[in-house]
Amino acid sequence: MSDTLKGFKRSDYCGTLDSSDVGRQVAVCGWVQRQRDLGQLIFVDLRDRTGIVQLAFDDSTDSEIFDRAAGVRSEFVLAAKGVVRARSSINRELPTGEVEIAVSELRILNTAQTPPFEINANITTSEAIRLKYRYLDLRRPDLQHNMLMRHRIAKATRDYFDAQGFIELETPMLIKSTPEGARDFLVPSRIHRGRFYALPQSPQLYKQLSMVAGFDRYMQIARCFRDEDLRADRQPEFTQIDLEMSFVDVEDVLEIGEGFLSTVFREVLGVELSLPLPRLTYTNAMERYGSDKPDTRFGMELIDLTDIVKDCGFGVFADAAGKGGTVRCITVENAASIITRKEIDRLTEMVRGIGAKGLAWVRLNPDGIASSFSKFLSEDEMNALLERAKASKGDVVLIIADRRKKRVLTTLGALRLEIADKLKIKRDGYNPVWITDFPYFEWDEEQQQYVAMHHPFTAPLDECVQHLESSPEKVFAKAYDLVLNGIELASGSIRITDSELQQSMFKALGLSESEIDEKFGFLIDAFKYGAPPHGGMALGLDRLVMQMLGTSTLRDVVAFPKVQNMSELMTECPAEVDSVQLNDIGIAVIE
Repeated sequence: MSDTLKGFKRSDYCGTLDSSDVGRQVAVCGWVQRQRDLGQLIFVDLRDRTGIVQLAFDDSTDSEIFDRAAGVRSEFVLAAKGVVRARSSINRELPTGEVEIAVSELRILNTAQTPPFEINANITTSEAIRLKYRYLDLRRPDLQHNMLMRHRIAKATRDYFDAQGFIELETPMLIKSTPEGARDFLVPSRIHRGRFYALPQSPQLYKQLSMVAGFDRYMQIARCFRDEDLRADRQPEFTQIDLEMSFVDVEDVLEIGEGFLSTVFREVLGVELSLPLPRLTYTNAMERYGSDKPDTRFGMELIDLTDIVKDCGFGVFADAAGKGGTVRCITVENAASIITRKEIDRLTEMVRGIGAKGLAWVRLNPDGIASSFSKFLSEDEMNALLERAKASKGDVVLIIADRRKKRVLTTLGALRLEIADKLKIKRDGYNPVWITDFPYFEWDEEQQQYVAMHHPFTAPLDECVQHLESSPEKVFAKAYDLVLNGIELASGSIRITDSELQQSMFKALGLSESEIDEKFGFLIDAFKYGAPPHGGMALGLDRLVMQMLGTSTLRDVVAFPKVQNMSELMTECPAEVDSVQLNDIGIAVIE
């Protein structure tokens, strides 16, 4: 039978003890990291979330307590009292390595089976096993550090926004399904049979309505849900730092956003970010980096070759340039020996897999130039190309040509990152950047119509409203993203508050009057009662923690994550439910 804690009160955490505590009576609790029985001397490393302290049992220890210590094993749960004393053998690798506790009382609160993997940092056990036993995985010091870091970031978040006059409001989890750009998770209603709630993809409509309600500055650390395919920086349930402000324009929101980012980096990591943060328009970001979420920690920017090759003898280049397309390249410095013909073949298959027709190249080898198209260009044309590409001996020039400009830019953007990974280009530090002035619409090939690049409540730039119906491609939005090291951290916009303009936007997106009324009638009605100008943004807490910790996956910063097929290995959800539950909500499962 296990001992109890009756009459025992913990005085200290294990990892907080040091030489200043020598001579003090302490009481600690935790899990056994390991036990070393040396015959007349027993050491037990006791671990809690703050670290490890050594418990010592020797010839001065009561014999009953000594025998108890001899029986403890890995992951037993203990409570111990004793006096802190200096260690005879100092362990410089532990913060508590100068001290130990001479135990005078030991309670075994619970025993433990041998765990399926060692509770240590940086173990090589497969992630599937660790996620199946996530409660054990979370005992490991590296994951506990991640979760404590997340806690500190969340606390700094609330402190910052409170100091800036924001009010934390909770918005509903069961809401009406509205188009948000991804599939909703639907919840059937038992009372209203045949009708469904949706789990929120964001609190967007509610935070706008809180502005209409006069709260002026809202924030929330909000749980959100999207039924979409998973990847390293995406989970079906996620947390965002959500905010909205009244009587503001773009500059006001950006000032609050970058003030928050600089505050949390300073308070949590001791890192100072230089303000104001740099800005790129969407157009500039795409032209320079081939991405609207560029990693600006390294160069290798895109270079336009169109005017140089438009009249050359290489049909691929001339055709793209002559039909309104573009020819662009990236120059990879000192890479001729690494980007071999075999590697170029691999990269060619890669770009074809994302929509490009092929990859043209020039390698400036020590013994001369090798190229996939040199026979079609004159010496002067090749020299002009290499000069524009700023290429010299040892470099490699990789070129994409297409009639569709966006395809060229995005393909080179992906190629740029692939090359950076291949060459292990140094990417240290934190480079946040604002991306502004997004196109309002983008053409959807599948639907053969324009769709909103951001949500449909985003305000267009004032000078673009005239093009709304006649030239959607000329409409740009009062929208902005915050990007950190190639990851989109936040997205936001100034909102539409004019009910007629809002209806015009819905119509431009192909929604009928009945659809508008059914899905958004309450919002349009609210705007008729004096809506203040307002705007805001949502910043991904999970992604922020991931970036600040330098981890490669959200699963390292979420306590109980889902895996690629959207299941949780520990509880084995999703799971079947019995027919009684299904009958209650009027649902039948079709095989």
